[in-house]
Amino acid sequence: MELIKQIKNAEEEAKKILEQAKADAAKVIEEGRADSDRRLGEAEQLRKEAIGESVKSAEAAGGEQVAELKGQGAEQRKKLQSKASAKMDGCVDKVVEHVISS
Repeated sequence: MELIKQIKNAEEEAKKILEQAKADAAKVIEEGRADSDRRLGEAEQLRKEAIGESVKSAEAAGGEQVAELKGQGAEQRKKLQSKASAKMDGCVDKVVEHVISS
């Protein structure tokens, strides 16, 4: 009789241990999921910040390039105006000379 009682007690103890192990495993899994979600959120935030910084950097570089290109365009216009002005003066002189000689 005592042996049966010990076996039942051992079975009950084993069930308790098994239930506790299941509960511990579920807790560990849930903590792992929560940690994974937290890390994923942090990674997403870092990604957004990196994208924002890249956009700011690209905008700044683009602004500098626009300013440089505008300066180059203005310089080229001035050169073209100077060349055109010199040629125009020569053409006007020829036309006036032709009109006078006619």
